[in-house]
Amino acid sequence: MVSSTSTSAMIPLFLYFILMTLIANTYAKTCTTQTLTDASNNNILYANCMDLPKLNAFLHWTHNASNSTLSVAFVVTPPFPGGWVSWAINPTRTGMVGAQSLVAYKGDSGVVTVFPLNIQSYTMTSRNLTIDTWNLRGEEDGGVIRIFVNIKVPENAVTLNQVWQVGPSVSAGRIDTHALAPENLSSKGPLNLDGSQSVVDGVDSRTKRKNIHGILNVVSWGFLFPLGVVIARYMRIFPCADPTWFYLHVGCQMSAYVIGVAGWITGLKLGSESKDIVYSVHRNIGIAIFCFCTIQMFALFLRPNKDHKYRVFWNVYHHSFVYTIIILGIINIFKGFDILNPVEKWKSSYIGVISVLAIIAVFLEVITWIVVLKRKSNTKEQQ
Repeated sequence: MVSSTSTSAMIPLFLYFILMTLIANTYAKTCTTQTLTDASNNNILYANCMDLPKLNAFLHWTHNASNSTLSVAFVVTPPFPGGWVSWAINPTRTGMVGAQSLVAYKGDSGVVTVFPLNIQSYTMTSRNLTIDTWNLRGEEDGGVIRIFVNIKVPENAVTLNQVWQVGPSVSAGRIDTHALAPENLSSKGPLNLDGSQSVVDGVDSRTKRKNIHGILNVVSWGFLFPLGVVIARYMRIFPCADPTWFYLHVGCQMSAYVIGVAGWITGLKLGSESKDIVYSVHRNIGIAIFCFCTIQMFALFLRPNKDHKYRVFWNVYHHSFVYTIIILGIINIFKGFDILNPVEKWKSSYIGVISVLAIIAVFLEVITWIVVLKRKSNTKEQQ
């Protein structure tokens, strides 16, 4: 049996071990711990290094302003054995289209192959770069691939647009499509040639717009609209809640519509900016939701009196559209989660919220039936 004294003595040692491990792991992830030399400059260390904020990648470089040359070493691990890595300069834009890329992968022979790739569009590429490069080579060590290259940069250049990427595999000498996770889509940023840390670990503007699009639609179709339905169905049975329930119901539905339309317009804008990447199912469901909900808004103005002979038809129209919108809205939200691939906690949080709302609805459904049956029983007794 271990005494409490020996146990207490082991705790500090255990915590010390964990602390040293964390420090070592953190330190190992910085590019300053990597000893890389510039073969084109008498094998001296590169003048600058940077921990790129995405994909656990690193960049070493030396800028020679006198002859406008840039000597680069790009270091990253592909996501899978046999995967590919890439680093690029984009002379005209900040993203992938127009990028003058250098792609490397380790073939079956164990040799690292490096080749240039001019990404003219999402569907068109060329091996002819618009920039001058030389001393292009690659190497692999312990699964880590390094790309070395010299590049001619514009005179008096201060900043370059850089893009980097990793992919899962290479088929018959052609690289396969990389993942569309936020980390992959935001692996880009400025490179300050003077050596200052130029890439900020943040989210690019397009990803921010995607996040805004997702948040607007989750709040509208995924929460406010179902909440408005729950209010209308379960509060109206209580006489003391009339007409409060109606105004709350209309307020939720109108707010959901306004916010949802804003999210829908944001989605259309995102789609127009990436014509080569189309999420057809997500887009079509979104268009259907917008159309159904716009028609549903007319229900507020077309609502006949309770004793009107056409009220039953209005109820069928109103209720069928409501539940269709809820079902399509929740389905499309999860489609959006698959596309945006956010941190798991956001998806789990929404599942938790909508589950709580569903549980409340089931509980109130039972209460509603009890109240209705009790009223019927009282009516029969009075008769």
